[in-house]
Amino acid sequence: MSKSFFQKRLVIGLVGLGAIATLGACQASTTDTAVEPTDEEMATEEPMAMEEESGTIVDVAAGNETFSTLVQAVEAAGLADTLAAEGPYTVFAPTNEAFEALPEGTVEQLLQPENQETLTQILAYHVLPQEIPAAEVVSGDVDTAAGTPVSVNVDDATGNVSVNEATVVQADVQASNGVIHAIDQVLLPPDVQL
Repeated sequence: MSKSFFQKRLVIGLVGLGAIATLGACQASTTDTAVEPTDEEMATEEPMAMEEESGTIVDVAAGNETFSTLVQAVEAAGLADTLAAEGPYTVFAPTNEAFEALPEGTVEQLLQPENQETLTQILAYHVLPQEIPAAEVVSGDVDTAAGTPVSVNVDDATGNVSVNEATVVQADVQASNGVIHAIDQVLLPPDVQL
């Protein structure tokens, strides 16, 4: 092999070692000079709006395992496009445990195509055609998308919120077209019997 071949390999090797050393020095200097934000800076930073950017009420619910039964029901009722519309909406969203508390076989029965009208009526009873964050909830009757009001009660002593007999277990799950408040029971319109 020629002398120039070895010289080229030596130069390439030295350049490579230099690059590694330079990267190591850069990494060490950025680690050493990293500045933690002060408490004051953290207090003035805007909270991250990750949930809002994650999509509509349907998108947010679909991304949360707690609402998988609700999402399945919304799809079976053909309401996914409606709840993906501009809104704004407030959804009192029953958790999976709330659906499991219904009499055995009820969810499976409601998901059948022949029960779509009843399922739609039940789900619409969980939707308000306006956005009401937890800080703005007050006691009283509120009209739902089903046309029948729900009774909202705010306990002044504890701050707990109930909707009919259901309790809000997680408030203010933000979406781009409204807000979700998770509840521990499925709300049934007065004229629906299961």
